[in-house]
Amino acid sequence: EQYEANVATKAGSAERVEFALRLPGPDDDSKSVVYLPIDAKFPSEDYQRLIEAEEAADPDAVAAAAKSLETSIKGCARDISEKYISPPATTDFAILFLPTEGLYAEVIRRTGLVEWCQRDCRVAIAGPTTLAALLNSLQMGFRTLAIQKRSSEVWGLLGAVKTEFGKFGDVLGKVKKKLDEASRTVEQAETRTRVMNRALDRKSTRLNSSHRT
Repeated sequence: EQYEANVATKAGSAERVEFALRLPGPDDDSKSVVYLPIDAKFPSEDYQRLIEAEEAADPDAVAAAAKSLETSIKGCARDISEKYISPPATTDFAILFLPTEGLYAEVIRRTGLVEWCQRDCRVAIAGPTTLAALLNSLQMGFRTLAIQKRSSEVWGLLGAVKTEFGKFGDVLGKVKKKLDEASRTVEQAETRTRVMNRALDRKSTRLNSSHRT
């Protein structure tokens, strides 16, 4: 439920990004969603030419292939930016996923290429390892958000319980007052009973003395 496949992130557009993460929207409504577009690109021909040129130790061919690869990556970033980034329905950036570590390493070696994609196209570049790290970070964000929401619920519940305990305390105070009054009444009754018993004892004693006489 935290991602969708083949998502049309731009209203009125038929273009669909391969995957989009479902991020919590700005509203408290659970249906409020902001998409983070993730699209995989693999300029295989340019990358293969670069590998072959490096294996052949041909510096001119390496330079030409690297330049072609850089142009392809910029084109991919521009394509993702134009087709899939559409705030507030999406985040203000997207992710270009390169499916091999070798390709990713080659791209980040190009001086200024990653920075250009981020600055001019609002596109971050990720390889297999970095995408996994990003997804793990987002997963932790989801869990933290869930904990925060649950904490708010628990805090509200504790507030309600505190209120009820306050009312319960008031009731206990009234009950204690009534019990104290009842206790004093019982003590008074016991005192009167003892007085009456002593009076009856004295009366009984006199009657017995008179009867013996």
